[in-house]
Amino acid sequence: MEPLESLLVLHAAAAACAPWLARRMGRRSLAVLALAPGAAFGYTLWLAPAAGGPQESRSTSWALGMELAFRFDPLAVLMMALVTGIGVLVLVYSVRYFAEGDDGLGRYGGAMVAFAGSMLGLVTADNLLLLYVFWELTTVFSYLLIGYEPESLMSRQAAMKALAITTFGGLAMLAGLVLTGQAAGTYRISALAPGDVGAVAAVLILTGALAKSALFPFSTWLPAAMAAPTPVSAYLHAAAMVKAGVYLVARLGLAAGDVPAWRAVAVPLGVLTMLLGGWRALRETDLKRLLAYGTVSQLGFLVVLFGSGAALAGAAMLAAHGLFKAALFLVVGIVDHAAGTRETAELSGVGRAMPWVCAVALLAGASMAGLPPLAGFVGKEAALEALLHEPLVLAGVVAGSALTAAYTLRFLWGAFAAKPGVDERPVRPVPAAMFAPSALLAVLGVALAPLAPWFGSWYGGGHLALWSGHVPPLLLSAAALVVGVALFLAREPVARAGVALHVLDSSRIFWAVIRRLDRVAIQLTGLIQRGSVPDYLVLTFLATVGVGLFSLVYGGTTGVDVPVTGWQRPEQPIVAVLTIAAAVLALYARAYIFLAVVVGFTGYGTALLFLAHGSPDLALTQFLAETVSLVVFALVLRRLPIEPVKGRLAMPFRAGIGLGVGVVVTGAAVLAMAARSTQPVGALMEAAAEQAGIRNVVSALIVDIRAWDTMGESTVLVVLTLGLTSMVFLRRRSYHIEPGEHPPAERTHWLAATLPPGQRVIAFEVAARLTFHTVLVLSVFLLFVGHSGVGGGFAGGIVAGLAIMVRYLAGGRNELATAVPVHAGVLMGVGLTLSAGTALAGLLFGRAALDMLAMDVTVPVIGHVHLSTGLLFDLGVYVSVVGMVQDILRGLGAELDRQIDAGGSS
Repeated sequence: MEPLESLLVLHAAAAACAPWLARRMGRRSLAVLALAPGAAFGYTLWLAPAAGGPQESRSTSWALGMELAFRFDPLAVLMMALVTGIGVLVLVYSVRYFAEGDDGLGRYGGAMVAFAGSMLGLVTADNLLLLYVFWELTTVFSYLLIGYEPESLMSRQAAMKALAITTFGGLAMLAGLVLTGQAAGTYRISALAPGDVGAVAAVLILTGALAKSALFPFSTWLPAAMAAPTPVSAYLHAAAMVKAGVYLVARLGLAAGDVPAWRAVAVPLGVLTMLLGGWRALRETDLKRLLAYGTVSQLGFLVVLFGSGAALAGAAMLAAHGLFKAALFLVVGIVDHAAGTRETAELSGVGRAMPWVCAVALLAGASMAGLPPLAGFVGKEAALEALLHEPLVLAGVVAGSALTAAYTLRFLWGAFAAKPGVDERPVRPVPAAMFAPSALLAVLGVALAPLAPWFGSWYGGGHLALWSGHVPPLLLSAAALVVGVALFLAREPVARAGVALHVLDSSRIFWAVIRRLDRVAIQLTGLIQRGSVPDYLVLTFLATVGVGLFSLVYGGTTGVDVPVTGWQRPEQPIVAVLTIAAAVLALYARAYIFLAVVVGFTGYGTALLFLAHGSPDLALTQFLAETVSLVVFALVLRRLPIEPVKGRLAMPFRAGIGLGVGVVVTGAAVLAMAARSTQPVGALMEAAAEQAGIRNVVSALIVDIRAWDTMGESTVLVVLTLGLTSMVFLRRRSYHIEPGEHPPAERTHWLAATLPPGQRVIAFEVAARLTFHTVLVLSVFLLFVGHSGVGGGFAGGIVAGLAIMVRYLAGGRNELATAVPVHAGVLMGVGLTLSAGTALAGLLFGRAALDMLAMDVTVPVIGHVHLSTGLLFDLGVYVSVVGMVQDILRGLGAELDRQIDAGGSS
């Protein structure tokens, strides 16, 4: 396992252990959780010297043909340093930020570490689809962090807004990533070249990036997210989440930078966001929201730089922004913690009461405003120099820089200045664990600035310095500072102008759109989800026919060269005619029970066709599944009227839908066969089965070659069974099988329990007793013989389930409880656990998941024996199927019996 993969696992394990640690250690557990990002930061420092050299991409092949590919170039390492380093400091800060005994500590710590791991994977992923997986993980965990206080309406709304907007952008981005991967012929990011990203894909990808980084018109979620705790804001909205969109623009800039749509979208929206965010910050009175709008402005600045190709200036500004903005958010938390408010009108004289905190804020604020000799000045000067050849963009950036200087002064004045007419605010002592992280970040903004030349050569060989020697950028920077000071001095008129010019409220627009979508969804749901199974089937069948017609119109007709044979064996046409006759008869059936029997005949006819075609495994499974279905139909029909029921839909309409679906499905199968361009893999199955030590090719497919399908199908069947029976037990709190009204006083001769007098069939009881154990032995035989003959875990499980069904039909629900005393949920859980555990056994031996292990041994007396974990996998399927059948009998049999008895007695 690669080091980064181990670090991701470490983050996941730490997140899983967070609630347990919080219960035992309280808020000190956050310091323990900081070890995970701390280890990742140490790995980042180890990678840093080599990141500036030849680029390396490391990948690990996975079981589904996918790969975990990671890349460690200067951009990735820079983002890793921000994500992990600031993550450690924020968790240490949180130790004293939260109160001891806070109920949400475990939830906060787990989500925070999980988010840090997701960001670590995102910034190093070298595969477009892998990047998207981590992208969406950050969306989910940010939702949990922003909604830290679920009892607060503001917190819930902020989390929902962030989730809705970023998820919308993520889905658009996914479409763009897929288009890019298909066009380029690879999903490796490092393998993408200029021209591989089309115009549509570029716009879709930018939609996701802009939504994540809160650029216009998606800016509304970031200020609302200030409802989250301050450490969350310091991490997500300064160093991590909002940087993901900027990172994506930087990462794909080489491949998409030449696309006109890329620059036409990124640069104008970046400039507009920088101006709107800065202007909005000038009338904010809440320190945290002021920084939020300032963050929106700075994110627009970063997108302008990377979108216009100024990668080195963008990287320098990216690093500087992470340092000063995280420090300022942490300072806001200190002020709020010490003074009890973030409102500028209520804060006065805090600078005198907390001089060291004020000094930290001055350092970080000076870097944000772009004053020398700080990291922010280096980044801003490099940006202005890179944009000298673009006058319009340069003018927008200079105006945005002036707004930045103005809201920086507004922040420092609002937080620390003594205000006339306002009483000095009393403050509490500041814990060292809260002061040290913000101080360290602010000092780094000073200490790292002289290293600008080294950073430039390390990042890509560009020129970067504390001052490049060019006068125009310096003059522009000075002009921006002068205008910024003027705007600050005129802060009251500026604030009034901002209020007067505020015409549209983006938050109100967002919630208006959400309400409209809710209404449309309710109306559409009422139209489609009518509570009628026939209506659902009609819609499904019509959609199937519609897809077929669309494919025919859109794709046109194509030559189909598929050899058609009437029949290969004489019994095939006979069985086919009988099956078709049963299907036609089903159209005229009016009674439910008769319809179930006729439909069952079509299933048995299909099984006979499988058998005649030389597929005994399929035939056996079809026979058994059809038998179980008939019994289930019979159990359910007890609650429906026996009288003939007239269909609501006319016969010609139903016949037309049926014929249309048949034509579409058959045509799709024929076209799929005709479209085959390579040799069918069926010829290779025999060799693959022999390699797996299995003589039955079908069993080899189920438990080895396509074991992932079997795992998925077993899980889906278990979930469907639980969902079905849960609806039957909807109004009950207990799920055990309740005894009947007249349980037997003593055991009968044949069964442990019997049906009430008048319902008993002695011959049936005798048959159930005599055949039960024999059928169970047969089911076990089918389980073991499946690797070499007809059978397998699924078939064996159904046979065992049929034996249990016979016991239930003969003796009722009391007999069912005696026949299978183990809870159905336990059986299904044990079966899935056994299959999944066996599937993962290959990993213990350094092989792939679901890579079945096999060995041949010689046992005295018995002789040669072939052992395989595939048998254990099949045993899990067997146990799961038995549990499913029992659960169906418990819900549709025993529980309906109880309801019928209760209805009769009442």
